[in-house]
Amino acid sequence: MIRCKWCNLKNPKYIKYHDTEWCKPHFDDKYLYEMLILESFQAGLSWECVLNKRENFREAFDNFDIDKICCYSDIKVEELLKNEKIIRNKLKINATINNSKIFKKIQNEFGSFYNYLRMFTNDKIIYEIDKTTNELSDNLSKDLQKRGMKFVGSTIIYSYLQAIGVIFSHEKECFMYKNN
Repeated sequence: MIRCKWCNLKNPKYIKYHDTEWCKPHFDDKYLYEMLILESFQAGLSWECVLNKRENFREAFDNFDIDKICCYSDIKVEELLKNEKIIRNKLKINATINNSKIFKKIQNEFGSFYNYLRMFTNDKIIYEIDKTTNELSDNLSKDLQKRGMKFVGSTIIYSYLQAIGVIFSHEKECFMYKNN
């Protein structure tokens, strides 16, 4: 079976992610939140690195319970910084707490984070390959930054939009390309 060139065929987690999750529409707020947090940890790293630690992130970050994460104390931050099973970057950990509070504000303002995203996407799926940013990721990134989020540059947001299925980027040779 031919997959996208970026998919490491020696990594079962990566293959499963590519085949069952990436570019498939997932608009539940819990999933949207988890992916936003994970994508922010990707900054400067590979998605494979983050994906390999995903279960460890779930455990360390209370199964991505937004209410708990919004209340993390300095003690919890120090605990996370000592956790060798996750990416231990203080700026990213603090950004996670900050971004969680903003995510909740957006949910309260729009009824759900997905409703907020729909303002930018107009309920459309974008089909494009070989890009790392576009007008949608630029606009969403600017708005999230204006609201105070960190580690949400246009490239990260583009990857996020691919992950949640707003942007469909399976390569033409990939067996998933035909499954859109």
